Amino acid sequence: MDPATDAAGPRVAPHRRVMPIGGAEDKLGATRILRRFVAESGGPEARIVVCPTASALGPEITELYEKLFRRLGAAEVVPVRPRDRREADKEAFAEAVEGATGVFFTGGNQMKLASAIRGTRLGDAVVAAYERGVMVGGTSAGASVVSEHMVGYGSPGSTPKFRMVGQAQGLGLLPGVIVDQHFSQRDRFGRLLNLVASSPDLLGVGLDEDTAILVTDESELEVVGKGSVFLVDMRTALSDAATARGTAPLMISGAVVHFLPNGARFDLTSRMLVSYRDQSAVEPGELPEPTHDLARISRRVAAEGVDDAVVARNARRRRRTKEHKETP
Repeated sequence: MDPATDAAGPRVAPHRRVMPIGGAEDKLGATRILRRFVAESGGPEARIVVCPTASALGPEITELYEKLFRRLGAAEVVPVRPRDRREADKEAFAEAVEGATGVFFTGGNQMKLASAIRGTRLGDAVVAAYERGVMVGGTSAGASVVSEHMVGYGSPGSTPKFRMVGQAQGLGLLPGVIVDQHFSQRDRFGRLLNLVASSPDLLGVGLDEDTAILVTDESELEVVGKGSVFLVDMRTALSDAATARGTAPLMISGAVVHFLPNGARFDLTSRMLVSYRDQSAVEPGELPEPTHDLARISRRVAAEGVDDAVVARNARRRRRTKEHKETP
């Protein structure tokens, strides 16, 4: 029998889907992006693995996404948080992914996340799950790590300058693409332009906050959310990125750029707009009112990644304040 068929006839290969989110996605209102992620993961039958390894926050970030995904109808939410590569090689973590219908990476520090899981048993399990059709998504740092080439670190600014950004390896689910997040809110135009000018075969993707792309089979891109997605193509552009020195501004001429709002569809193979249908109106759906704790933790999660030292310092201040109040 042909390996592509079985007794019931030809088998249909599962679609590979990945959903990078620009960070600070709505968690209290319409929850358009997270709602779509749960739906793509199986809806009421979804079993979602949440990996918060990138985060500098404590257990509250895991609790936040567990509450959110359950409110949105997921059947099960399983936390997986290896602290280093030795823990990421544990069989239990890989087994959790093998039984998942969705995998979600939280925000934080993408270098911390990639260095902890890439090439480990857990990282390989995520790649294998993606290949067999399991939905994979991530927000902020979790968005950067899904691409093959990843923004490692960099400085903000609208002007691309030499040495303002560094590149690292991600999980490799999106070849030929490099993703940046919190894009216009944290003024990251310059660093994405720099990276694409240095590697002009890559397509640069900048995601605004509360904005995501759903990419199917590494070819079809759909924009979801209230912000914009910035795409930059420099395959035919001219640049002095190879000869620039110091911190000099780069010369870039002839780049092709796209700003795509919610409802736009883009072909990653031809790098052309396929269609656009304004879908800005959204029904909020019926959800319980968010609790005060959910709103508070959501604000802290949205701020993460600006400076991990600031996050850690604020956490220490909260602990000291709590200890002071509890001291008789």
